Amino acid sequence: MTGQIAGNLARVRDRVAAAAERTGRTSNDVVVVVVTKARSVEEVQAALEAGACDLGENYVQEMVEKAGRLEGAPVRWHAIGHLQTNKVRQIAPFVSLIHSVDSLKVAREVDRRAAANGRTQPVLLEVKVAGEESKFGLDEDSLLELAPRVLELPNARLVGLMTMAPFSEQAEASRPHFRRLRELRDALVERGVPQENMRQLSMGMTSDFEVAVEEGATLVRVGTAIFGPRH
Repeated sequence: MTGQIAGNLARVRDRVAAAAERTGRTSNDVVVVVVTKARSVEEVQAALEAGACDLGENYVQEMVEKAGRLEGAPVRWHAIGHLQTNKVRQIAPFVSLIHSVDSLKVAREVDRRAAANGRTQPVLLEVKVAGEESKFGLDEDSLLELAPRVLELPNARLVGLMTMAPFSEQAEASRPHFRRLRELRDALVERGVPQENMRQLSMGMTSDFEVAVEEGATLVRVGTAIFGPRH
């Protein structure tokens, strides 16, 4: 198992590097967040042994349990799923990056819990670029309104945007959505959001991460291509 996961991770990184080079960047410009949702601790340990450092979890309880079992390991935890305000407390002491802030209420709770833990918590604002009603996230107008308000919070530090493209068998179908997230980032900067608060774009998963990198992703969230299909 360890060898297979290591090989898969290496291939994903090679593909990320190639996609980055096609647009004049390098692999150092893109972080591969290894998505460990529904994976065993043994699988996660195999990924860590293969050099993974950034782990992404959709569910707070899973993250807390795995973080406890992997205590002491060099892990940066990413909260990539929908985050409810009543769950923030559990991850506030240790989460490295929250990808899915989608309301001022959640942002304020993240800020409050970060302050209580003596931390400054980096966050991304989640955007519904395709406007899908079934997905969480901000529409474009709400994003433009919320971003300046999050900037005012002392302990929640805005560092960029996140999106999920609609699932498609064709990676190219995601390109317009990834491009739109980049355009929204640029629009926020033009409206006065400091560039340092918009450096990160979290977009792209197993089915389309190379297209995401070509469109400017700095974080890609990849699970199946590393661990194989979920059982």
